[in-house]
Formats: sequence, C-alpha cells, structure tokens
Amino acid sequence: HPILMTSTISSLTILFAASWLTAAAQDHKPLKALLLTGGCCHDYAAQKDILKKGIEARANVVVDQIHVDDATTKPAFPIYGNPDYAVGYDVVIHDECAADISDETVVKAILAPHRKGLPGVNLHCAMHSYRIGDFRKEAVQTGTPTTMWFEYLGLQSTRHGSQRPIEITHSDRTHPITLKLAAWTTGDEELYNNVHIYKTAHALSSGTQGTDTQVVTWTNDYQGTKVFSTTIGHNNLTVENPHYLDTVTRGLLWATGKLDDQGKISEGYGPKS
Repeated sequence: HPILMTSTISSLTILFAASWLTAAAQDHKPLKALLLTGGCCHDYAAQKDILKKGIEARANVVVDQIHVDDATTKPAFPIYGNPDYAVGYDVVIHDECAADISDETVVKAILAPHRKGLPGVNLHCAMHSYRIGDFRKEAVQTGTPTTMWFEYLGLQSTRHGSQRPIEITHSDRTHPITLKLAAWTTGDEELYNNVHIYKTAHALSSGTQGTDTQVVTWTNDYQGTKVFSTTIGHNNLTVENPHYLDTVTRGLLWATGKLDDQGKISEGYGPKS
C-alpha cells in the first residue's frame, strides 16, 4: 500500500537519523578532567571555580573538582596513597601547593595514573610540590626519589622572585598549543626559576621580569605520556585572564590528543555554541 510504504520509509529515515545523531554524540563525549586544588599560599577556593568555568567555556570538557580547604604545605588530600584516584578521567589537572609532602609512597601513588598513560596538566605551585630529598640541588641523575616528580614535570624549579608583571613570549610559534596564542603581560606574578630542564621537555613560552628570563610553559614526554605545565598562575587576576585560560585549555586539549598539528581543535571538542 503506497501510504503504508511511505510511512514506513519515513519511520526508517527518522530512526536512521536518530541513530546517527546518537553515534555522533557518543563520538563527541566530553573529556573528563579531574582538578586538584588546595594547599598553601593561594586563593584556591576562588581559583578552582575560575578554572572550571574558564575551561568548560572553551572546550567540551567537564571539570570535576577535589578541593581541600587546607592552607598548609601538607594539605590533606583524600587521594593520598590511592593509585586509582584518577580512574575514569581523561586528564588530571594538578593545581596543588604541597611543598612539604615528601613521602615517597604518596608521590608514587600520585604519579601512578600518569605512569600508566593518563595525561597531566600542572599549574604554578604544582612545580613546587611533592619534593623528596635535597630538592634545592640540581637533580640531573634520573631514576632517583629526588627526581621522581621533576621527571614527570620535565623541569626542576626551586624558588621564585617577588611579584611583578611578567612578559610572556612564545619561543615556539609552530607548536599546536602556542600557534594561536598571542604574547601578553601578566599583572603581578611570581617568576619561577629553571634549575634543570630535562631532555624530554620542550619549551613553549618564556617569561621575563626585568633582566630575568625563564621558561614558563612547556610540554613533557613522561614515559610516553603527554604532560603540559605552566609556572604562571599565582593570583586570581592572572588565572581569570583570557590569555591564561586559553593557554591552559589548549595545553589540556593537546595533552588529550584533541589538537592537530595546525592547532585546530578536534571536531566536537571546541567551545559550545
């Protein structure tokens, strides 16, 4: 019967379209990011929300938070000692300031997901966390407890200067992360020193305060795992700056394989319309 046949074809078309849309939605399932915030010396209570809002506005990412209102140098994160803390996530964003957490067992557990291939993003004081032994000396020899965290980061830093504006310039203008980023100048910020840069690291951007210039943004190949880091991000005005949020978001997308060689975001992972 012609009417019945037309109705059947229409139903099949609708079912096919619905199936296609469902498949497309599954292909573009949001990235899941775990953001860790807390510890000494920073307004993490505000910055955790600035980061979540800023990243989610720029990419198809859902940011879950583990935040502790512990302003000591030994913040009591519930993940400590649990190597499975990041199960189900596509990336971990380390934004802790745990300068005096030096227990080797704890640090190994924190690194466990990254050793298994989970990408990492590290912000500001994460570079001065989880330090074992005499971390103030240049840690050249790899494979030791002292270098454990530094090898993951790709760079060893031990201190910072006074807070003054930092001029950010991109030393690698061809990298997918920096390809679409402009140079900019922060407000008052801390410039972290570079004690040792490991061979696995690749510098992207430098920061200059007066005559002092240091690498401030870089990538690292951590045993085959992609890691992105920036030492910038002390004050709220910096963290909420669009230049900063663009940098962090693009670093996250690169680490999770969502930026191509031309710096274009993979289909379905850009900002929501």
